[in-house]
Amino acid sequence: MNITMLKAKLHRATVTRSELGYEGSCAIDGTILDLSGIREYEQIQIYNINNGARFTTYAIRAEDDSGIFSVNGAAARLACPGDLIIVCAYASLDSKEAEHHKPTLVYFNEKNEVLRTASTIPIQPL
Repeated sequence: MNITMLKAKLHRATVTRSELGYEGSCAIDGTILDLSGIREYEQIQIYNINNGARFTTYAIRAEDDSGIFSVNGAAARLACPGDLIIVCAYASLDSKEAEHHKPTLVYFNEKNEVLRTASTIPIQPL
């Protein structure tokens, strides 16, 4: 049996561009892709903190160290520059792999600079 697990999360990134006329995808700073383990053309889910929109697209590589998070194509109607987003990638693992799996979590400031990375999410307090 396989289970879908969180592979990587880019938490509270700021959308820098939205290009309706560009071929659909989400361009992400290449250094951030490398850090997170998200591959170019990998399916990603985007959750818009500002408006609640949730959508699926794929990652493409933007210039390294650029801070770019550009939501493109039809998805550009769901995220505007300045919106805060969470980008997630998932992996299908067998039960044995899932037992020891730890995701890569990357947290950002308002300039899309990495604040920290982690592999666990703290327990939510009461």
